[in-house]
Amino acid sequence: MKLSATADRVNSNTPEELNERIQRATEASIEYHQNHPELIEQRLQELNEEWDIERALQTNASALILGGSVLGLFVNRLFLTVPLGVSAFLLQHALQGWCPPLRMLRQNGYRTAMEIEMERHALQSLRSNGKAGDAERPRGNGRKAKASEGSGQSAQKS
Repeated sequence: MKLSATADRVNSNTPEELNERIQRATEASIEYHQNHPELIEQRLQELNEEWDIERALQTNASALILGGSVLGLFVNRLFLTVPLGVSAFLLQHALQGWCPPLRMLRQNGYRTAMEIEMERHALQSLRSNGKAGDAERPRGNGRKAKASEGSGQSAQKS
């Protein structure tokens, strides 16, 4: 069994087209906020609330283990195979970075903590650069951006 490095284990077990799609969405968000700096703070808050892939996998596994255990104890012992299987896949993910729901979660836009942090760092840099240049930059025309325009990428919700 080959153990993957923690930093790249999810990306190395995700099809390249999904990694590229997630990367393009992140780049699009950064570009959008470069053109709409007034929305950077809102996006940073969304990033604070975004669930990374590890949290989503842990929540999914915990719910299945708990549910399978309760059903196994009170309904039919065969349900105990669910927590056994889920535990095995969770261990496999911890060691190798792969488990069955990984692809589905990545397709739904769940990112690694590192991918989220890269966007956060880029936005903070844009924000810092914008504040440094406020003295020379002309003020806007007073129109407020619509919140419904969003960032082009929504945060994952619980």
